[in-house]
Amino acid sequence: MSTIAFIHVAMGAIAIFAGAAALFTAKGSRPHRLMGNMFFITMVIMAVTGIYIAIMLPMAISVMGGVITIYLVATSWMAARREDGVIKYHDYLALTLALAVIVGGIVTGLETQNSASGLKDGLSATPYFFFAGLASLLAVGDLLMIARRGIAGKHRIARHLWRMCLAYFIAVGSLFTGPGAAAFPQAIRDTGILGIPEPLILAIMLFWLVRVMTTKWYRTKPVAPEPTP
Repeated sequence: MSTIAFIHVAMGAIAIFAGAAALFTAKGSRPHRLMGNMFFITMVIMAVTGIYIAIMLPMAISVMGGVITIYLVATSWMAARREDGVIKYHDYLALTLALAVIVGGIVTGLETQNSASGLKDGLSATPYFFFAGLASLLAVGDLLMIARRGIAGKHRIARHLWRMCLAYFIAVGSLFTGPGAAAFPQAIRDTGILGIPEPLILAIMLFWLVRVMTTKWYRTKPVAPEPTP
């Protein structure tokens, strides 16, 4: 468990760095793609090890959080690389992950709500229903994409953008205001500075969403060619 925990923390730290670098490098550039790939890989490893730890504890809410994180980074990464107007098997696999969280969140939430203490793993039913609701919104987006036989243009870029930013928001929240906050000295926690990164990420996400959806930026921005093998 100590080795798994070390990998979990190390990958999370690298993901925080890579995510910040991806946000502030030129979109479509080689450094942006490199940092994006690093963010994707480290986030998946962090989430997988986190799910393993949560199962061992056990901590059901962390299992759901890990699955949602894998889902978000995977669908965002695929959106950046997918062909226009094409649906593949991994789109159905991603939808299955979202549906699993919906079922798990509802079942666990109802179980918690009807328990004698009204708690499970020290939490009320609200967080479980929250994850079920979030997964429902994500699943609706997948179903619409599948029904339309793909996604293209600014909608594809927007899908990549907001899903990756949401995954980054979860990772940053876990570190600065979630369980990871205990690693910071009490004096730093008391200043409230650890609460700044999360709204900042949401603000950056909204800025880029507005820019992508309301301008022709995504058509005119130069994209560096893929490196030659």
